[in-house]
Amino acid sequence: MNTATPSSVPTDLSSEHVTVTPSILYFGTPVVLLSTENENGSFNLAPMSSAWALGHVIVLGLGADGQTAHNLRSRRDLVVNLPAPTQWPAVERLAPLTGRTPVPVGKRGSFRFEPDKFAAAGLRPQPSELVRPPRVAECPMQLEARVARAQPDVSGEFLIVEARVLKVHADPRIVVSGSQHIDPAAWSPLIYNFRHYYGLGPELGHSFRSQTV
Repeated sequence: MNTATPSSVPTDLSSEHVTVTPSILYFGTPVVLLSTENENGSFNLAPMSSAWALGHVIVLGLGADGQTAHNLRSRRDLVVNLPAPTQWPAVERLAPLTGRTPVPVGKRGSFRFEPDKFAAAGLRPQPSELVRPPRVAECPMQLEARVARAQPDVSGEFLIVEARVLKVHADPRIVVSGSQHIDPAAWSPLIYNFRHYYGLGPELGHSFRSQTV
């Protein structure tokens, strides 16, 4: 494994590029835990790392045959829970589990069925206010949302979900006092970087559009 730290990596790589074929392109994306409702009224909890935001719309990329995708095709409420870096062991406890039974063919041998994902991860459900699936109590940020559109990606292997965020819940310790702003100095997402877990490093600077200093 390459143990070079970001500060030790050369900044001028213009003459050092090589062509590589990564098995997957997880080049540093936030980890989220999605809580959704199963057909029988119970709830599923699943980790995923292909999520990004446009305004108050969250775009999610999900495996097409997973329980989360199955749920969101017909029950559109969900919660996007954002864990802190220190919570990566709970995320990893969820990683080999599936809420689908029988286990989908593509997951057999690596995944096992687990009906109570919250208990398996050592996490607590917390009632939501506007949607049926619960929030993850331990997560510093929780986004109650509802699917506006879900469609297959160009490969047919994934489901692309666009969900409108209805309500944002945040630990007061990561909110700028007296404001509606998340404090970027206090909040650090859990990052999935080529299948390794990371947090953020020290601040390097801020955008001219930033409303916090």
